[in-house]
Amino acid sequence: MTTSIPPSEQTLDPQDWSGLRDLGHRMVDEMLEFLQTIRDRPAWQRVPDEAREHLSAPLPQEAQGAESAYRDFKKYVLPYPLGIHPRYWAWVHGTGSPGGMLAEMLCGAMNTSLHAGEQSAMYVEQQVLSWMKEALGYPAEASGLLVSGGSMANFVGLAVARNTKAGWDVKKEGLSGAHRPLVVYCSTETHSSVQKAVEALGLGSRSLRYVEVDENFRIRVSALRDAVAADRQAGRLPICVIGNAGTVNTGAIDDLSALAAFSRAEDLWFHVDGAFGAIAAITPALRPLLRGMEQADSLAFDLHKWMYMPYDIGCVLVRSPEKHRSTFAHQAPYLDVQTRGLSAIPISFSQYGLELSRGFRALKVWFCLKEHGLKTYQALIEQNVAQARYLGELIEADSRLEVLAPIPLNVVCFRFKGGIEDEARLDAVNNEILLRVQESGVATPSSTRIVGRFAIRVANVNHRSRREDFETLVRAVVRFGEQVVRDG
Repeated sequence: MTTSIPPSEQTLDPQDWSGLRDLGHRMVDEMLEFLQTIRDRPAWQRVPDEAREHLSAPLPQEAQGAESAYRDFKKYVLPYPLGIHPRYWAWVHGTGSPGGMLAEMLCGAMNTSLHAGEQSAMYVEQQVLSWMKEALGYPAEASGLLVSGGSMANFVGLAVARNTKAGWDVKKEGLSGAHRPLVVYCSTETHSSVQKAVEALGLGSRSLRYVEVDENFRIRVSALRDAVAADRQAGRLPICVIGNAGTVNTGAIDDLSALAAFSRAEDLWFHVDGAFGAIAAITPALRPLLRGMEQADSLAFDLHKWMYMPYDIGCVLVRSPEKHRSTFAHQAPYLDVQTRGLSAIPISFSQYGLELSRGFRALKVWFCLKEHGLKTYQALIEQNVAQARYLGELIEADSRLEVLAPIPLNVVCFRFKGGIEDEARLDAVNNEILLRVQESGVATPSSTRIVGRFAIRVANVNHRSRREDFETLVRAVVRFGEQVVRDG
């Protein structure tokens, strides 16, 4: 009998570990240097044509090597980041941290998935969830899940709301079992991820009632009460009220205590979208602004925004673990949990959300909180709010500028006025100012509309910002504003 000789077996581990080790040490040194000197670079710059062309190249068929890949990374990718500069304030973009970067490397080395199997990562995620509940004043017995961000956190919370309040077995029958249209309520300032979640849950955008806001951009509870009563009278079934803990436009915080009381009285699920603003509750000085949030049936927030964690990581907390689990639980024989061995696990996180394979997102949170401690994060959040108010003072002190919305937290909306009275002209001038500020690399605010008016918008979730950076922004806006007016 002839025994065939097997072909040479391959692996992705290097043949030369020492060479890869040297490259890894160089990567760490150079990335830390990159972060240390980030202030010396533009706040933003366009990706040049050369880099775009290189990043459109066909799939490599042959090995190019780690050294070559790293060279290309440094030339075509690294110089054009988004969001880590001290004067980056566009949208609500977290800045990460050097320690978080190192934690991501540790996570990559472990390369674990939390769908099953007794392992340390499960206990880390449980601990991080417990820490978040403690920090935000949410019930310790609540369930929770780490997800990709606030959009998925809203989806999970609203899925539990739908299944709990529908009045029939949605999980089994789907929406075909509906006897009445289901209705969800939120303010006109609510983030677009809520509508996407409602649509993805099969409720349809018509089921989402946008309720008017007051002069401070908070939902009018009286208008909410009228909307719910009208829907009940029309034969529809109200199921959920969504409160905002910091709207993306202005940072406005709804009267969460009033919404919690109204939801209880009307037997409605109370969900809070706290994408970035919920984190303000970790500091005693700001927690009173969010009073009532702890009464939510579900709470969604991000950790990669105002907790400065590397992307991506969000969190959803649900007051009732039973209702949370019943929405997503599914049993398969290949995922049976046993009392001993590999599958003897404390919790199956896959039973609380859509994902089966889940990365070790918790490690960076665990690492950074141990590195810095809660008090450091409390001080940074208070610092960001103080900086936002300082920016507001700088704007109000200059007659050429105008604040367009209250500043309850860390979002500032303003515009260059420069003696212009025509609103259409003001919109065009401020749009051009924004683009010139961004393209200059001086700073990167973004834009929104406040009561129909174009606004330059600064969302400060940046631990690298200093007061002098906001002074630089104001000078740049005024300088470019005067140029645009002169240019006609």
